[in-house]
Amino acid sequence: MTKVGYRRVSSIEQNLDRQELKDCEKVFEEKASGADKERKALKDMIDWVREGDEVFVWSIDRLARDLRDLQDIVSTLNDKGVSISFISEKLTFSADKNDAFAKLQLHLIGSFAEFERSIIRKRQAEGIAKAKEKGVYKGRKSSIKIDEVIAMKEQGLGASAIARKMGIGRASVYRLIQQ
Repeated sequence: MTKVGYRRVSSIEQNLDRQELKDCEKVFEEKASGADKERKALKDMIDWVREGDEVFVWSIDRLARDLRDLQDIVSTLNDKGVSISFISEKLTFSADKNDAFAKLQLHLIGSFAEFERSIIRKRQAEGIAKAKEKGVYKGRKSSIKIDEVIAMKEQGLGASAIARKMGIGRASVYRLIQQ
């Protein structure tokens, strides 16, 4: 039996160290959004673990963003005979498929985590709307150089050709030209 850890932060500025995983023999780490279901370290960890292993994760929200994703990951691990423990929630889900109470807990906790995430998104949207009203919010800085797009248009290139050269969609080209 191997104790395996999984740690994830959403951005480069965040620190993995606060997700303390003591006594883990192997730890998989990554800096990636939880919304990204194609996380390399998560896939590597799932492929690496074997029957009898135990996975430790600091918190449910470090593993999954929504209930379906959480259920899929926990089920995948449990189907392999691997248990998973969430340290901050003090929950463990074992490979015992007959544990109805554990399934209920997983659904409830996952639903609360998803609900909390939706509240955060709503508050963020409200904050952005207020900042826009005050004229303080400008959005993310454009990674596309508008003058380059306009220069290509003046050279006679069409929107599709500009989009291919710039690595953006045609709708973005049209929007930039209209600005």
